[in-house]
Amino acid sequence: MASTQSSPARHETEADLVSRPVRIAAAWSWRWIVIVIGALPIIWLLSHTSIIVIPLAVALLITALLVPLTNFLRNRWKWPKGLALVAALIALFASVGLLINLALVAFRTGHQLDFTMLRARYDEFIGWVNTTPLKVSEDQLNQWFSKGIEWLETNSGTLLQSALSAGSTVASILTGSVVVLFAVIFYLLDGRRIWLFVVSFFPQAARAAVDGAGERAWISTGQYVRVQVVVALIDAIGIFIGAVILNVPYALAIGIIVFLAAFVPLIGAFLSGALAVVIALVANGLVNALIMLVIVVAVMAIEANILQPLIMGQAVQLHPLAVLLSVSAGSIFAGIAGAVVAVPLVAAIKVMVKYINSGKWRDDPDPTIGLSDDEDRYRVPVRSPIRAKIEAIAEHIEAKHTADPDTPAPRA
Repeated sequence: MASTQSSPARHETEADLVSRPVRIAAAWSWRWIVIVIGALPIIWLLSHTSIIVIPLAVALLITALLVPLTNFLRNRWKWPKGLALVAALIALFASVGLLINLALVAFRTGHQLDFTMLRARYDEFIGWVNTTPLKVSEDQLNQWFSKGIEWLETNSGTLLQSALSAGSTVASILTGSVVVLFAVIFYLLDGRRIWLFVVSFFPQAARAAVDGAGERAWISTGQYVRVQVVVALIDAIGIFIGAVILNVPYALAIGIIVFLAAFVPLIGAFLSGALAVVIALVANGLVNALIMLVIVVAVMAIEANILQPLIMGQAVQLHPLAVLLSVSAGSIFAGIAGAVVAVPLVAAIKVMVKYINSGKWRDDPDPTIGLSDDEDRYRVPVRSPIRAKIEAIAEHIEAKHTADPDTPAPRA
């Protein structure tokens, strides 16, 4: 008689109860939750120390702009580091001061706007609106203006409070300017030592990775600053030529303002170009202002679709949409200064993550070796990884020759 044996009951595993896509989604979800929770204190700290963080970031951009000049003076003309620093700062202040002075002179000596023409421009605008499908009457416009005036009267207390808080804003700007100046000086004088001091806070196994990532982030920042100068110059020339062709007053001043404002990518040149449209409207009429608006929009389209992808994209390797989102987020968190530093910050983070993931740093030595030696306390090693490897090989050969005197020394 054959005996029947019952098979043991099969226990259900996690894979039987939860599908693989759900488990993958859950694994990613809790990791992202941990990342966000860990980032919240950092974001809170940065938001409450922006008066220090933003000037330090702006100083990095200015330093990246001045480093090629100081390196040229030191390497080509053999100037001392301090003298090259002073010359670079004088060149920077002289350039900015010259641009501002030219803009002021252009406003002071140029064609004076007749603001009494505003009524005529208003009537011209009403006539143009009546010819469009909008069919907006003058009474409707007057009603809108009345509501605007009523809103101003209702919110006058809030506006007054904002105006009173402008004093603290001015104080913050002055404080930030002083921080920027001293930070630029110390970055140019002891930038490598400051960076290696920061690297020394990381575990020894991670220092080579952090140092290599920082070097590539610095290269990306320098490329961004130099390319942004070219993009700002092209924007300024385009809008300046358009203003000259249309005989818009203060064309030179408008071009200078566009150049300075264009350091805020995409948004800065457009907002400063709006000034040209307003001046064209007051001085030359509605049609002239519309043509000026078309020129401004065309320049912005060229920047967004040609200059940003071809020139800026090659430098920072960011999509124009990423540039726009970075500028928007930076302006929300830290105003104009945040919009200026947002794009190079995002580009630097991208190249740092890419380098760390590549693993090219695994065979590099600790860049902070020698920082704690008493005899080398005031000198920072500036050895590149390649140079460090060559020096290590040379030391190994020298040590081997010392241990075995019969071995002939290598010829130079």
